Amino acid sequence: MTKVRLDKWLWAARFYKTRALAKAAIDGGKVSVDGQKAKPSKEITTGNRVTARQGWDDKTVVVLALSEQRRSADIASQLYEETAESIQTRNERTEQRKANVLHSLHQKPNKKERRQRQAMKGKLL
Repeated sequence: MTKVRLDKWLWAARFYKTRALAKAAIDGGKVSVDGQKAKPSKEITTGNRVTARQGWDDKTVVVLALSEQRRSADIASQLYEETAESIQTRNERTEQRKANVLHSLHQKPNKKERRQRQAMKGKLL
């Protein structure tokens, strides 16, 4: 096997649970191959760089092997290798999200703050 459809490979590599979800992600512009937008029918080979968005994060991987069948997670993880830059970027963004969540866990506003907010909205003059 020298070439595989992109949507099949993403499904086999366990990036998405179904081929329909993989196709929707590709059509939505969340997946690119070698820096260019791709179609679900694009045939990929080993050595291609695939960037796929999963949730909040983008993963950039290098295709190491091809498969049209979905296997166990251990076998699926051998189909690709994530780049060091991708891992570093994902870790940095995760830390930023954690910091924002901790920052947003704010106490309930007191009476003065509520009145200030209402005044800013134009409710109290």
